[in-house]
Amino acid sequence: QVQLVESGGGLVQAGGSLRLSCAASGRTFSSYAMGWFRQAPGKERELVAAINWSGGTTNYADSVKGRFTISRDNAKNTVNLQMRSLKPEDTAVYYCNAGRMYLGTYYPSGDWGQGTQVTVSS
Repeated sequence: QVQLVESGGGLVQAGGSLRLSCAASGRTFSSYAMGWFRQAPGKERELVAAINWSGGTTNYADSVKGRFTISRDNAKNTVNLQMRSLKPEDTAVYYCNAGRMYLGTYYPSGDWGQGTQVTVSS
């Protein structure tokens, strides 16, 4: 089991940027693919971006392609989500997850952080 703690959320104006970070505990962090999800009020949790164990493979939801960048540092047990050109529709609670990636598809596990709120004002 991996324990995850997200940080970096906040309030930002449309067009602005935020950088989310997720710190993971455990010596096996580098064996996991990692994903960032978000959940807006009244909506289901959705995958925003994912990265494989080495950082060599990433995938993104169509809604964030070209604006968000996921990265990881296995030496520091962290995964980051750089968000640019933010839109009001990006407003949500953002969660990181430690899972698996197979043939470019991310499969989440039950290991979730507590989430960090991102609010984008228009």
